[in-house]
Amino acid sequence: MRKLYWLDDEAWARIEPHLPRGRRGARRVDDHRVISGIVYMLQSGGRWRDCPAEYGPYTTVYNRFNRWSRQGVWHDIFKALTGHSGVYSSAAIDSTSVKAHRSAAGAKGGPSFQSIGRSRGGRTTKIHGLVDDRGRPRVLLLSAGNTNDITMAHALIEAAGPFRKLLADRGYDADHLRKRLAERNAEAVIPTTTSRKRPIPYDVVAYRQRNTVERLWARLKDYRRVATRYDKLATNYLSGVLIAATVCYWAK
Repeated sequence: MRKLYWLDDEAWARIEPHLPRGRRGARRVDDHRVISGIVYMLQSGGRWRDCPAEYGPYTTVYNRFNRWSRQGVWHDIFKALTGHSGVYSSAAIDSTSVKAHRSAAGAKGGPSFQSIGRSRGGRTTKIHGLVDDRGRPRVLLLSAGNTNDITMAHALIEAAGPFRKLLADRGYDADHLRKRLAERNAEAVIPTTTSRKRPIPYDVVAYRQRNTVERLWARLKDYRRVATRYDKLATNYLSGVLIAATVCYWAK
């Protein structure tokens, strides 16, 4: 028998208070069942019209996903569950490229507006992420696939809470980023590029924990609709990423 509910009672209790209220309708499919259907579709990578009937009409499942994406509900849930008032001992940032399927083409605004760009791998989208010292995603952003990683670094750290160290690969070795980190009283744990005449020392032991962000991408890409982008709208694709991250790390 297929696993119907993808969120146990404890996980549902964490998410349910952040859902929109007041909507009524004849034979309205309950939110728990619909969200389970959304998670199932993200995990399986199938077409929305192939959503199993146990979750309700596929139009209901997709429409609720789409409507709540437009309203920012998924982002609000992610933000509420990741709330943090302390200081991380360290944070790590990186990006991963995702192939954009042909079904992702054609949205209003053009490819660049919808975070799709051409790179060596063809049409791609990049997910940029910042994780805390326990490897949990705190910030997730999108850009076109041909965007340089360093251009999104400031947005990532500005959206994050305070941290003492930032772990990143040498692709983030830039004076302006190091200056911004110094202004935040955070240490840059970033190897220097070979183009620097004088290498800048960094904490080699701390740098070993940078693979926490790599493990994030591995877990998120277990969801096929994250590993390949089928959504035309960047808002919808990012919503799927946020839902997968919530289920994997925060709804527990």
